[in-house]
Amino acid sequence: MSKIAFVFPGQGAQAVGMAKDVYEAVPEAREIFETGDEVLGFPLSTLVFEGPDSELKQTANTQPALLTASVAYLEALKGKGLAPDYVAGHSLGEYSALVAAGVLAYGDAVKLVRLRGQFMEEAVPGGQGAMAAVLGAGREALADLCRSVSEQEGPVELANVNCPGQIVVSGSQAGVNAVVQRVKEAGGKRAIPLEVSGPFHSSMMKEAAERLSDELAKTEFKAPSVPVVVNVTALPVTNPEEIRELLVRQVYSPVLWQDTVEQLIKEGVDTFVEIGSGSVLAGLIRKIDKNVKVININSLESIEALSLTAF
Repeated sequence: MSKIAFVFPGQGAQAVGMAKDVYEAVPEAREIFETGDEVLGFPLSTLVFEGPDSELKQTANTQPALLTASVAYLEALKGKGLAPDYVAGHSLGEYSALVAAGVLAYGDAVKLVRLRGQFMEEAVPGGQGAMAAVLGAGREALADLCRSVSEQEGPVELANVNCPGQIVVSGSQAGVNAVVQRVKEAGGKRAIPLEVSGPFHSSMMKEAAERLSDELAKTEFKAPSVPVVVNVTALPVTNPEEIRELLVRQVYSPVLWQDTVEQLIKEGVDTFVEIGSGSVLAGLIRKIDKNVKVININSLESIEALSLTAF
């Protein structure tokens, strides 16, 4: 029997106009956007549908926008009768996964991710932190390089283990720059600085995690309807209090996405349904295991074309 995982994208997948098609066609999706506008106290829907892109890219806006688009597509998908056996999300996408599993109400989740984005932006003054994608390096070798550079230049750590040969590092500007330089000098690999507003998923985010912890403590967490495979451990979790604590750690810990996908496959998942803007996760999943089926739900058309006979 085929097992299905719903997976949800994180920051970087956003696009002006995302989910407008389901907003216009599906009342339940429209209601999600209307709830987001009401909870946040500003027209998030207008920003998502009309931009400008420069504002949508601001972390405190990107996070609620992506969550809302993902949940809107999820609502539109419900009419198809497709249900997951597991859920997971990449960084911010973990909140979308928690909504899908019934752990968080959407209204609570959108408030949390708005604050999460603000706390992350405010944790490190502009220009002091950075991130870079490293292509072609092994995980252990890159971790060793980060440890060596951290002792000499300033903190830098693995932030996103996305798939074989694609790892993001994060930390101080000096530390990340040194890693980028050494990778280029080594040859055979590439290192690309990322346009981000802070050193996300590094120890420099611990202040943001502490502030988020206070907000998470005030929020109701319910037991998930299906296991959530979480970023921090890449293991399935069903205890709501454990999920709450792991969301705090997630802010300053690496996103173990490759491990997450491998764990889901180990649990028997052979079909991944990416729900939300873009197709970033689909590309990563195919690089991790080309034998699994990957389906993108990122438009009304993709939902209408979905046939349950394919599962």
